[in-house]
Amino acid sequence: MRAFREAVEAGDADAMEVLLAQDVVFTSPVVFKPYVGKAITAAILRGVVRVFEDFRYVREINDPDGRDHALVFTARVGDREITGCDFLRVDEEGLIEDFMVMVRPLSGAHALAEAMGAQFEQIEKEAQARSV
Repeated sequence: MRAFREAVEAGDADAMEVLLAQDVVFTSPVVFKPYVGKAITAAILRGVVRVFEDFRYVREINDPDGRDHALVFTARVGDREITGCDFLRVDEEGLIEDFMVMVRPLSGAHALAEAMGAQFEQIEKEAQARSV
């Protein structure tokens, strides 16, 4: 997952999008229902790039067969420090097919939910523009 990690750390949303499978399933830490599809997931990632400050990965854990990865990160949303983990599963072609994010503490998750909620109108427009 070096390519994805490097894209995220560089804030390169286009490079992140290239690594997503068409039918990727994105599970948010603050929304119950998962989002399905490359366009919406890429738009959410663009929103995250706008919201997170001081983002950095601090640890990477990989499955021996190479399909499952966990990338532990720290970031800030407003005045809240967040620790989180991106759980990624790649398909046979090496594209991300399952992307689940978890964050802590609860106050950080609330700050993230509020900040991403403020982004969601733009996220939906970006996703619609890319799925045409």
